[in-house]
Amino acid sequence: NNFGILDNLKANHSKLKTTRGYATRFIYKLTALFHSETTIQQFQKLQNFTFRNHDTTKQYISILEEEQLDIMFFTHQRPPYIAPLVYAAQKKHIKTAAFIFSWDNLASKGRMASNFNYYLVWSDLMKRDLLKFYKSIKENTIKVVGTPQFVPYVMDVYKMQASEFFKDFDLNPKLKTICFSCGDISTSKNDELYIEIIANAIDAGDIEPINFIVRTSPAEDPVRFKKLVEEYAFITWNFPKWKQVRPNHQEAWSQRIPSVDDVKQLRALLEYSDLNINMLSTMSLDFMMFDKPVINPVFGNEDNGLYNDQRFLNYEHIQHLVNSKASKVVKNETALIKAISQCLSGKVDFKNRKAFINQQVGIPLKETNKQLVNSLVSWL
Repeated sequence: NNFGILDNLKANHSKLKTTRGYATRFIYKLTALFHSETTIQQFQKLQNFTFRNHDTTKQYISILEEEQLDIMFFTHQRPPYIAPLVYAAQKKHIKTAAFIFSWDNLASKGRMASNFNYYLVWSDLMKRDLLKFYKSIKENTIKVVGTPQFVPYVMDVYKMQASEFFKDFDLNPKLKTICFSCGDISTSKNDELYIEIIANAIDAGDIEPINFIVRTSPAEDPVRFKKLVEEYAFITWNFPKWKQVRPNHQEAWSQRIPSVDDVKQLRALLEYSDLNINMLSTMSLDFMMFDKPVINPVFGNEDNGLYNDQRFLNYEHIQHLVNSKASKVVKNETALIKAISQCLSGKVDFKNRKAFINQQVGIPLKETNKQLVNSLVSWL
């Protein structure tokens, strides 16, 4: 009965006439009938059984015997390729701890790749979600530590001065700055439309003279914006400086690593932009960390022919955002342009923004690293 999980399940249904496609459809039918927590744990045992004599597992066990670890910390709980390593750790009686990677991972993504001994979460809200979706997890195995994802925003080493920011991005320091942050094409197919609408409004004078920066998603090649880059010369494009370390990896998106320069540029965008616009991405939280107004455009629905991004409003983690009124959700062009003008003039009150951040990120950023490390040490 969770819209996000059901939507993700539907999106991953396979029609391929391949071994993988047939296997996926069989698993869908099987789990439609057998999905209790007890049954899921039986599936987990069957999964582990397939790892038992695999060469990869043997290599992992050999490494673990050599290293003599006390605890293994997984910074992401969901990639399937970690499952054999978790199994190997369990066979060697090494404790395992997993960090819940993002604000949407529990309420809209697939299950964890395996069972762990301990869990690190962002907030009390995420702790409640974890206990709700994973009935076999015990409350005393969970620690609330905040998230390291935002910690660079309070570290001086990543700070850029305002003068450096305007010079680096070649912006007019006398104008206000809008930053549009893109999602990847799998979930933000309407980003080109939103960028074009804002650019045309700037061109027509419907929005005051402004610096307009577009930051593309670091999870993909920005080739889909080529036409916009050529058509609107006044848009400043920020293509994240991330390195693809293993392009042939089965989940290549997870193998893109940010450079120090990119973290500095991102922090500067958050600190010195006057307004952020994004389609319900985590970047809403990033900008709110710097007390900046956020607009979330969602024009698409089941009837108007656009990619249906309004359905994300039914996702549980997004409903917390909508209900908090910490951002401005807009559903058409007129509402978007009006919201931009209101935000730039300071006429929109986002008084619930701080409460929403506290709900989502339960520990102050300056305490996060210490809380995380202390939690791991306490489980040794």
